[in-house]
Amino acid sequence: MSPEQWTRPENEGTTGPPAATAAKPTREQVIAGLRATSEGGADLVQLLTPEGQRVEHPDFDIDIPDAELRDLYRDMVLVRRADREGNALQRQGQLGIWVPLLGQEAAQIGAGRAVRPQDMIFPSYREHGVAWCRGIDPTELLGVFRGTDHGSWDPNSTRFHLYTIVIGNQCLNATGYAMGQRFEGKVGDPDGEATMVFFGDGATSQGDVHEAMVWSAVYDAPLVFFCQNNQWAISEPVERQSRVPLYRRASGYGFPGIRVDGNDVLASLAVAKWALDECRQGNGPVLIEAFTYRMDAHTTSDDPTRYRLADEQEAWKLKDPIERLRVHLVREQIADQGFFDGIDAEADELAVRLRNFCFNMPEPPPTRIFSEVYAEETPQLVAQREDYLQYLAGFADEAIAGGVR
Repeated sequence: MSPEQWTRPENEGTTGPPAATAAKPTREQVIAGLRATSEGGADLVQLLTPEGQRVEHPDFDIDIPDAELRDLYRDMVLVRRADREGNALQRQGQLGIWVPLLGQEAAQIGAGRAVRPQDMIFPSYREHGVAWCRGIDPTELLGVFRGTDHGSWDPNSTRFHLYTIVIGNQCLNATGYAMGQRFEGKVGDPDGEATMVFFGDGATSQGDVHEAMVWSAVYDAPLVFFCQNNQWAISEPVERQSRVPLYRRASGYGFPGIRVDGNDVLASLAVAKWALDECRQGNGPVLIEAFTYRMDAHTTSDDPTRYRLADEQEAWKLKDPIERLRVHLVREQIADQGFFDGIDAEADELAVRLRNFCFNMPEPPPTRIFSEVYAEETPQLVAQREDYLQYLAGFADEAIAGGVR
């Protein structure tokens, strides 16, 4: 597939009045189009059906060795186990909050494994699977959700930016970085660089995302916008966010938009690889809408039962990304029971290590909030630190005087 194959705006390049449009669709038609399931729709790229059957696609087919298929399964199982442990640790009071990724493993692992070492990634706050693909141990995520640090990994060496809490802001950061890649001549050949930014369907309603797409389009930035459309922006469904499928918004900015089955790790991998290659060769940005579903709450402070029907969640359980790959591996005799048992045992070991790490995390000293602000101290910062330490010392004196340690 090439950029010429995507549909450009109908009146692009014309100066006359717009062509006559069809009758305005009803609300029911809009919702039906937006909430289409992964079983149908010619616009949905799919290589592995919910039943685990391998299918071909004329533009995005991919040949994956058996060993890589087993690795993708391992990635998803371990990431899901780490996610479930993070959720449990928050419920036990060990973390202030946790942001689940349950159900989105295929989108994240597929896209994460498509990224090359020289590429840069800008996450939101749910990309635990992409972090895993970048070699970031799940223990390094805990400080963010415990409130003790902003992230303990090095964005320069991992090529994975720190988590971004402000909705959609990472898209602007990624656009600036990708523009720099172009200005520095790091694109234009198959071995060039590219950037990928992750965000949710709700973020598409933020001005930061719109501005990022405008700038990236104007400057042909090598940026892949990877939207995980998990159907719910906290308590608002996707039909409250857009009148058209999200991937079609790309045409308004002048670059390709593709919808992929986000519960299909093979399709996510194939589409992400193509999009990154388009970017690194200098063809400008691409929008990928990974059509998936948030199986858990938005965060551990959310109660999805207040706004979401149980029937909807049950229907999406049949499209589980891990189970469909497992069925495929068994059907094609690519993995046996010993392989699956080994992965489960590895997941148990990861869970134990994650829990032990969390239970034994040291409390940072109060000076940490001052030492991690600027690269070089300012007089104002020094004064604030001294005032705060003096304030704390006053409480210590009172405790000692009262015989309380």
